[in-house]
Amino acid sequence: MGAQGRFGGDPDRSQSLEQLLAAKEVVVACGPGGVGKTTTAAALAATAAVRVGGRVLVVTVDPARRLADALGLAGLGNNATRVPESAFRQAGAKPRGELFAAMVDMSQSWDSLVNRHAPDERTARQILANPLYQNVSRRFSQGHDYIAMERLYELHEEGRYDLVVVDTPPSRNAFDLLDAPSHMTDFFSSRLIRWLTVPYRSRLVNLASRPFYQVADRVLGSQLLQDLADFFILFQTMRDGFVERAEAVNRLLSDARTTFLLVTTLEAVPAREAEEMARALADRHLHLGLLVCNKVLPPALSDPRVAKVADLLGERACELAGAMSEELRGGNDPDLVVSVLAEVSRSFANFRLVANSEAELLTEIAASHEITATVGYQPGNITDLGGLLRLGARIWGDLEPPADGGCSPRRRSGRAARARSETSKPAPAERPTSPDRPASPDRPASPDRPARPLDGRSGTV
Repeated sequence: MGAQGRFGGDPDRSQSLEQLLAAKEVVVACGPGGVGKTTTAAALAATAAVRVGGRVLVVTVDPARRLADALGLAGLGNNATRVPESAFRQAGAKPRGELFAAMVDMSQSWDSLVNRHAPDERTARQILANPLYQNVSRRFSQGHDYIAMERLYELHEEGRYDLVVVDTPPSRNAFDLLDAPSHMTDFFSSRLIRWLTVPYRSRLVNLASRPFYQVADRVLGSQLLQDLADFFILFQTMRDGFVERAEAVNRLLSDARTTFLLVTTLEAVPAREAEEMARALADRHLHLGLLVCNKVLPPALSDPRVAKVADLLGERACELAGAMSEELRGGNDPDLVVSVLAEVSRSFANFRLVANSEAELLTEIAASHEITATVGYQPGNITDLGGLLRLGARIWGDLEPPADGGCSPRRRSGRAARARSETSKPAPAERPTSPDRPASPDRPASPDRPARPLDGRSGTV
């Protein structure tokens, strides 16, 4: 794969990506930790607001302030905040749509779930006031994954946004995220809850189990068991609501309007986890629309001509050092220059091995995905909206981000605008409806938003 293929412009993939995001309403960003997933999700959302238009929301689970700072916001919370137009102007961009950002507040989201699913206000107050509630809700092993998916469902159902991009918690196991709704359902029918609540729901305890509870009383204390039972009895009152909502979340993830963004690096461990996630998505018939490989070494490292030059630096280090003037050597001893040139040659050889390995892995990965984008390694962190848009341009396949949002005249169909009109709220001006999109033969069309097929080409930046 040449330099142009990996880091040059790619108009075919740019068109495919615009078609993908114009046809979808939900993008779920997933992948291992430490691969730039949060930043990639924000860059994709920001670039979609500039190029595709409509009301775009990016939701993150990362509590770090760097994303808020990059978006020009004072802070992020459960409620969405609009990114000011001044931030886009400062970045030299003129967005066609609007960009909003929010952060999943785990505490507030759990409280909202309790208030929504409790049978009455009194029960909700009792659950929220229970001293065990904080620990159980915050330390539930699949809690973060479920809350992220729950919040995504809630925001999508509000109908205020044309595109929602959600950044999910890093999952060590590819199935954690996808199985989170099912785990919540299983939690309510688990043996733990039955074990804790049965003896307190009924005075009739099996003779065989009574000695077990007596031992538990002595070890844990009667009051703790009573508190646990009280809490889970209250929690069980929300079972039907939680189960129904978990099933609705699963339906949204498999809906034709939802696609997944898989972010990884080409290092051995993250790449293996990404491959497991890709297989998990395929096994569940979930649509993987885009694979982004971050921190990729430049293709020049794999160029045999460049490698020959690096080898010559080492082989002829003494000759080169001797030919240098004292000024060019910076007044240093020629032996020191020889050592530096030799080390540069050795370091290049090491980097070349890694780059060749990455190139082979990238070729395998790109062959099995509709759209694959690679982003070269960049030192430091992205600190402003301009940096996010430059990253988005690389994902899109451009060398540089166009200031006017690109050359495509297409606009979003305006799901958010339709929702606002239904509630008698005025829609923003200059948002014409897109022409109807034909349904993909293997993915059913949404009743209010027909799916648009990709052109089938696979590209890499």
